[in-house]
This record gives sequence, structure tokens and C-alpha cells, in this order.
Amino acid sequence: MNNFSTYVFDVDGTLAQTNELIFESFRYVSKKYLNKNVSNEEIISLFGPSEDVILKELMHDEFHPARKDYFEFYMNEHDNYVKNFDGLKEVLELLQSNNKNLAVFTGKGTESANITLEKIGFANFFEILSTGDNVKNHKPAPDGIINILEHYNIPESELLMIGDSPHDVEASNKANVKIASVVWDSYAPQEVKAMNPDYIFYTVEEFKSFIESTLKN
Repeated sequence: MNNFSTYVFDVDGTLAQTNELIFESFRYVSKKYLNKNVSNEEIISLFGPSEDVILKELMHDEFHPARKDYFEFYMNEHDNYVKNFDGLKEVLELLQSNNKNLAVFTGKGTESANITLEKIGFANFFEILSTGDNVKNHKPAPDGIINILEHYNIPESELLMIGDSPHDVEASNKANVKIASVVWDSYAPQEVKAMNPDYIFYTVEEFKSFIESTLKN
């Protein structure tokens, strides 16, 4: 078993059940500014860069008001759409109590990432927040992982990436780190499975047992 010092978490679909909120936020501004009803599949096809990048591409001259409306909707509707995953807070507490490094690597922008981490009560667990706003190249590029490796000055073997998407698997492979794919709320579980991640977990309970086993080494 690997002796990891650093655990890096994705946000959407990994730390919280946020996908429905993201879909509805994009749907809201697309209907308001483009008079277009967009499907979940259309929205998923845009995933990778931060909301700002996506909104600029979609909204053009309407970017600034659309951005304001997007984040107001995201904030105001957060509690109506987002759910925590039972048992995950205990996993983070366990890692923290064992003096492990905890970081976030997400394609989300900093604003939405902070909103979600604050609202689900996880903000204080993470020392580093690497978002789509503070990397040169967004997921599936490995920039965020590489930045975290450099911050802690650790070898690749000590970092475990935890995420739900194909982009997380690809970014981890490019960074030469292990990936734990968690598909309890993945939008593409079969695609993730087909990519042969180092570890795959279908429930938080399975993941917690794995974490406990890594801490025994």
C-alpha cells in the first residue's frame, strides 16, 4: 500500500453533490440571455475550464450581467440543490488528525469553489485551493497537481488525487500520480471505469475503509 502524505480532492461530484446546481445555474442564464434551453449533456460537454471561461464563450457581450446572475443563482439556490455525502466529513477529519496534507484541485472557478466549500462546512480542511482560475491550463491538464507537488516539495508517489471525472483520471496520469476515482455521483461513471484508474470506489464507506488502510502503513 502506498504511503501518501498528500490527498487532493476534486469538488463537484466528489466532495458534494453539486452537479444538479451547476446544470440549473447554466440553464438559468442560458434561458435568460440566449433564450435557449440547454440539456445536461450540452452543459457537461463544456466542463473543464472555469465558469468564467465558459460564460465568456457563450455570452460574449452579455458576459458581465450573465456572470452576476449565474453566481447569484448558484449562491441562492445552493441549499436547495446541493447535498453532502454522508461519512465524507469523517474521512477528512481522519486525514487531518493524521497530519496529512489536504488540497483541492477543481476545474471550478475560485468563487464557486469557495461558496460550495463554505456552505458544506469543508473550507477549513484545505490548505491549498487550486481552481480553474489559478492554473495556466485547465483540466485535464495536470497543472493544478504539479503546483501542489511543488508547494509541498514531495515526489509524485506521495500524492493521491481523488475525483469523479474522466478529466481527473487524465490529469493524474499526466502528472504521474495515483488516482482514486470516486463514482458515487459521477456524471460519467462508465467512462471513468473504462480508463482503469488506480483505485475506484462506489460508496463513501468503501473509500473510508481504503483511507483507513493507507493510514496504517
